[in-house]
Amino acid sequence: MRGLWKLAAVLVATAAMGVLTACGAGGSGDDSKTLNVVMVNNPQMEDIAKLTKDNFTKETGIEVKFKLLPENDVRDTIAQDLSNEGGQYDVSTISNYEVPFYSKNGWLAAMDDYAKKDKKFDQQDVLGPMRKSLQGEDGKTYAQPFYGESSFLMYRKDVMAKKGLKVPERPTWDQVANLAAKADGAEPGLAGICLRGQPGWGQVFAPLTTVVNTFGGTWFNKDWSAQVNAPEFEEATNFYVDLVRQHGEKGAPQAGFTECLNTFGQGKAAMWYDATVGGGLVEDEKNSKVAGKVGYAYAPVKETKSSGWLYTWAWGISDSSANKDDAWKFVSWASSKEYEELVGKKLGWGRVPGAKRASLYENPAYQKATSSFYELERGSIESADPENPGVQPRPAPGIQFVGIPEFTKLGTDVSQGISEAIAGKKSVKTALDEGQEQAQKVGDKQK
Repeated sequence: MRGLWKLAAVLVATAAMGVLTACGAGGSGDDSKTLNVVMVNNPQMEDIAKLTKDNFTKETGIEVKFKLLPENDVRDTIAQDLSNEGGQYDVSTISNYEVPFYSKNGWLAAMDDYAKKDKKFDQQDVLGPMRKSLQGEDGKTYAQPFYGESSFLMYRKDVMAKKGLKVPERPTWDQVANLAAKADGAEPGLAGICLRGQPGWGQVFAPLTTVVNTFGGTWFNKDWSAQVNAPEFEEATNFYVDLVRQHGEKGAPQAGFTECLNTFGQGKAAMWYDATVGGGLVEDEKNSKVAGKVGYAYAPVKETKSSGWLYTWAWGISDSSANKDDAWKFVSWASSKEYEELVGKKLGWGRVPGAKRASLYENPAYQKATSSFYELERGSIESADPENPGVQPRPAPGIQFVGIPEFTKLGTDVSQGISEAIAGKKSVKTALDEGQEQAQKVGDKQK
């Protein structure tokens, strides 16, 4: 979710850039040879905007005009353009959260025929959970992944060794809480763990919903009855809030992915539970003080065998686009093994937008660059099950979210109370009782 993945420097650079244009060497300049692409302003998208002109455009003659926006803005822009059938953008970055209902609304072009005819693309090389998450209710494919992720636990091996602590490869949340308590203060200013507390359905509720799942809770039961203030949901939320309040980072109520990345990467937390994309960032020797000192473990559990989430930023083609054939050429290149090789050779294998293709995990160069976490990342993705993420049947798919359009507002509204609870301004019970009312209204509309 992650417009969440931008460092402060990237944000500043992106703001200064505004709109990036990859002008076509050899492009004809007519409408049929120009594509408009709108995408979230994450580092990996910055990379493709810089690489397109000298590679894709040079090869195809197709000019690509990129517009990069922060996550909330890009979602609003894309939804408005698609719903109005404006066709302003041929290609958009969407996620597996939006695909089911965007495709149901007829806003996206199916890609199955294109993929079958494109012998170089290799649809079956895309990891199964990613492939399935980008299909509509009709079983057709409506987006291709640019990069994917699950979630895992990152920890300081040096700190744990100093304190005589061992982190299991498959820890429970009780074990993590115990480790956080013992590692807290092991070095001056060191927090035991960093966990998101910032409001937002894709901020605090991304990790917290995985905790709810594995504690036996759910947002809705199979009949759409809200369960937000049910005992299991409340137990999980109390656990999370208590853990971050007692042993978490400073400023936790405002901390999202980027803030925890900075906290952990600057050596100010002993552990961090978050997106697997964090692995490549904390191993970046240029920007991380803990590179080479980090160990990795599967997402912590309680009552389920696994709890890691599943997410992908992917390329969707507008059904209103007048340039679908050229749009597919861009999408197939941007999601290809060829592009991964290009990034690896030009920018370094740690910068590859990965976690989507099986072949990448067999690449010796990639294995070497990501040796500390690539096997665990792949295992986390392959064990993710959006259809059955908890202990009971669900009415909609999703691990760290509920796969309905209304969850954007519901999750964000309820998250405000959770952030207040982390700040000590409200009790968890009050926050969840208020959330239950909101959730039931959503559930009643679904029945």
